[in-house]
Amino acid sequence: MKHFFNRIYILLSNLQSKIAFYPSLFAIFGFLTAFLLIYLENQGISEYLIKKAPMLMVNDGSTALSILTACITGLISMMVFSFSMVMVLLNQAASNYSPRLLPGLISDKIHQVILGVYMATILYCIFVMVSIKPEADNYQTPSFSVFIGIIFTVICIGAFIYFIHNISQSIQINNILDRIFRQAKKRLNFLLETEENDKQNFPDTKNWHQYHSKKSGYFQNLSSDNLLDICIEQETQIEILPVKGVFILNGIPLFKSKKELDDETLKKVLSNFSLARGELVNTNYVLAFKQITEVIVKSMSPGINDPGTALNALDYLTELLALRMQKQDEQYLKNDDDIIIKMKSVSFGELLYQVLAPIRGYCKHDIIIVQKLGWMFKYLKTQKSVNEEYYKIMDNEAKNIISDAKSVIDNKADLEKINTIQKQLNLEF
Repeated sequence: MKHFFNRIYILLSNLQSKIAFYPSLFAIFGFLTAFLLIYLENQGISEYLIKKAPMLMVNDGSTALSILTACITGLISMMVFSFSMVMVLLNQAASNYSPRLLPGLISDKIHQVILGVYMATILYCIFVMVSIKPEADNYQTPSFSVFIGIIFTVICIGAFIYFIHNISQSIQINNILDRIFRQAKKRLNFLLETEENDKQNFPDTKNWHQYHSKKSGYFQNLSSDNLLDICIEQETQIEILPVKGVFILNGIPLFKSKKELDDETLKKVLSNFSLARGELVNTNYVLAFKQITEVIVKSMSPGINDPGTALNALDYLTELLALRMQKQDEQYLKNDDDIIIKMKSVSFGELLYQVLAPIRGYCKHDIIIVQKLGWMFKYLKTQKSVNEEYYKIMDNEAKNIISDAKSVIDNKADLEKINTIQKQLNLEF
């Protein structure tokens, strides 16, 4: 049963990234609410309320139909406008910043919830209209249901006003960078809290049994609790071969097991690997580094030429790198006594190179960006690290940046700034 609930949790996590997830849930809610109110009408709730609060109730069937028709027409117009604004937001983010930002913007719960409120209210009003008989007398008109439909419409108007405010904030690059940073920080802190660094007890896996992927997709998530239980039950240990976030092709090695697994157990193990066609920062913090890097590169391209955005993005990148320095390149899961599962992650050296290589290519000619990178390295070298090799890796990358900058910058004043950075970082060529 525990395995089943963990699988349901992974499935729901993947569905939440879809723009239709929350609208679909709210639509079902609106549909069920309509039938609930129709049932209450049959129990005489409108007749009771007409006697107690006649000013709030609509007595005439034709008037009720007109009110609900106006509500539905207005809500459809607001929903079309809201959906169009979301598309404009996505198009502008892809054009000005990076296409990689789209999954995060699409999965914004606020936009999904507002669209869902529209859908729920429209469906509710439609099904209440079906139950109205224009020629009915006062007590047969579903007055209470119409009143609830009016309240729902007022809520939609409030949601529309908030949507206009939120959409104007969402398109600002500072807010986009802040959202990416917070998601990545949350994920890194979670990994640091659950990390086991005692790796000397994990055996050599050279001669272990190797198993391959049965399908392709991005390695998005892993149900580690289920996998740990399977390993304990089968009295085996597992090494996860690919790094989370990479695209896994059908048939490539996926994991190694100390003990040979039967077909049924293998099927259980493979079911705990979540392979999807997209990536999310919530499950893969490396994607945040890629997104911030692409924002920096795009902002420094000749078509955009926005160094201010690049400087802001470097601030977020610096803080994430400082947090990443506290994490080992490998992660281990264990029970009370032994380490059971070994998982790989992108090494600090590879991560730093993948981040700085494109930045060097697009920003080496800009002395302001080079200075900012120098300050970043100076700050990172004062931060705590779990591995002393991380400092040497940073020195090598700092040398690469300074070397590239000197090769394209000819101004003497700028070269003096670069030499000052080199002295501050104590770099020797």
